[in-house]
Amino acid sequence: MFRIFSWIKTKINNFTDEKIIPYVFTLSDGPMLFRDLLKTNKMYQDGLKLEGKIPGFRLSTGRSFLVFIGIWNLIILPFAIAFHPFLAKIDCHLLIIMAILFTGMFFATYALYKEYLIDTVALKIIKNAWENHFPHFDYDLHSKEVAKIYSEALDKEIPHKNMQLYILDKLVENK
Repeated sequence: MFRIFSWIKTKINNFTDEKIIPYVFTLSDGPMLFRDLLKTNKMYQDGLKLEGKIPGFRLSTGRSFLVFIGIWNLIILPFAIAFHPFLAKIDCHLLIIMAILFTGMFFATYALYKEYLIDTVALKIIKNAWENHFPHFDYDLHSKEVAKIYSEALDKEIPHKNMQLYILDKLVENK
């Protein structure tokens, strides 16, 4: 049973990475600057909102709505078809209240979906930039440590031109 859910999750992630993200986002081909990587990594590690603060991508809101409406209909239509005889006999006032609730659920889940997509793309961009600037350090092992060292460097007011050397020295010391 676990293998089935793992297989489904893998297929959904592959579909998201290969089809949805290239359709919804415009990604830059240029590399991310070192200071932008440090700032973005720190924001990502702190769990801050990333929309509009990461250089290198642009979200197409219209396309994201189209994709979300498609996903929403794939989930809701089978339930609507199955419960149509019951819903047809309900009082119209109750149906109006249900329509308001479903509209609220639609926009609330769209906000969650949009944040998920932005976090997914941000992590992808950060990992690509990480391979460029920190090729000898694994992202999963050292990302939190680099965010902590970057905070210390900002507190010590180390200039940006010396920041890379400072962070690499600290990483090597801690290793």
